[in-house]
Amino acid sequence: MTAKPTEQQLVALKGTTVPVQRILDLFDVRVRNHQTVHRISQSLTDAGLTTLPDFAVCGSREEVDVVPLTAVAAPPDENDADEDEETLPSHALPQRLLLGDIPSARRGVRCVSPGHSLTQTTYLMRTRGLAQVPVTTGMAALHGVVTWRSVAKMYETGKEQTLENAMDKDSLPVADARQELFISLPTVKEHGYLLVRGDDGCLSGIVTAADVTERFEGAARPFFIVGEIESLLRRCLGAALDQETIKAVQTNKKAEHRSGMVTDLMFGDYLKLLDGNQTKTAMAAQADQNWATLNWPAMDRAQFIGHLERVKDIRNRIAHFDEKPLPEQQVRELTTFAKLLRDFVS
Repeated sequence: MTAKPTEQQLVALKGTTVPVQRILDLFDVRVRNHQTVHRISQSLTDAGLTTLPDFAVCGSREEVDVVPLTAVAAPPDENDADEDEETLPSHALPQRLLLGDIPSARRGVRCVSPGHSLTQTTYLMRTRGLAQVPVTTGMAALHGVVTWRSVAKMYETGKEQTLENAMDKDSLPVADARQELFISLPTVKEHGYLLVRGDDGCLSGIVTAADVTERFEGAARPFFIVGEIESLLRRCLGAALDQETIKAVQTNKKAEHRSGMVTDLMFGDYLKLLDGNQTKTAMAAQADQNWATLNWPAMDRAQFIGHLERVKDIRNRIAHFDEKPLPEQQVRELTTFAKLLRDFVS
C-alpha cells in the first residue's frame, strides 16, 4: 500500500522546486506505474497542487516546480448533459486533443541500446521501415535518436561510423502523452516526429507527421459531413417554417431571447420541429403540421426521423472528439443521410 503524506506536508511544497525523487519518497514509491502515478496525482490535486513539468514523465533526479492547480473545470451537471452537448459549435473542430489520443503514441516504439552497432541499427531501420530509432537504456533513459538524416550527417562530416556518432543528441523532440497535441504540432513539423512518454516515464510511442495527418483525416471528415447535414436541414426548414414556429422549439432560452432564426437552432431542435411522436402533445401536433409543410410525399417520415436521431447521436460523439475513430458504419450513416437531404433540398 502506498504511503500518503499529510496535506500539510504537500502544501509545504507549494512554490518550491524539488527533485522528483523527493515527491516519490513522500509516498514511499520506488517504481512509478499507472496506479502509483494516479494516487500521487490525486493527492496533489486534493491539496490544490500540480507539478511543472509533470512528475510522471521526468527522471527521478530531474527537478519540478510545485505550483497551484489552476483552471479546474467543474464537473458537468448530469441533468444538463443533453443541452451541454447541443450547445457545442456545429462547425468547429475540437479544441482539446492529447498526444496520447494519437494511436501511435501508445503503440510502443522500437529502440536499441547503446551497445548495439550502427549496422545493426540501420538494418533494423531498413527491414522495419523505420525513419527514427531511439537509443535508450530501459526505455526511460534516452541517449539519442538515429535518423537517416543523422546517419547522412555523420558521413558528410567524416566521423567514425559508430552508433554514437550517428545519433542526434541535442534538443530531442520528446513530450508527455498528456500534453495537448496542438501545442506539439510545431515540433512535429520541425523534426518530422515526436517521441512520447507515458505515465510511467518510459517511451510509449512516436508521433510522426503522417500519424497526425491520418488522425485528422479520420476526425475531420465526419465533422464536414455533419456540417453539410446541418446546412441542408437549416436551408429546408428555414424556407418552409415561419419565425414563430421556430421560436416554439427554442425552449432552452428565455422567451425574450428566442430569435426565431433557423441559424440559432440546436441539433435537437430539428427533431422537435419534425418528430410527431414526442411526449409534448402540442409540439407533436405542430410537428405534424411542419412535416406537411415540407411537402416531401416521397419521404418515409418514420425512417427519416429515426435516421435523424442516429445522426444526432453521432454528431454529439464527434463534437466531444471521442479519442477512438468513428466506426465506418457510423460514417456511412452520415454520408447516406447527407446524400438523402441533397436529393430533397433544392
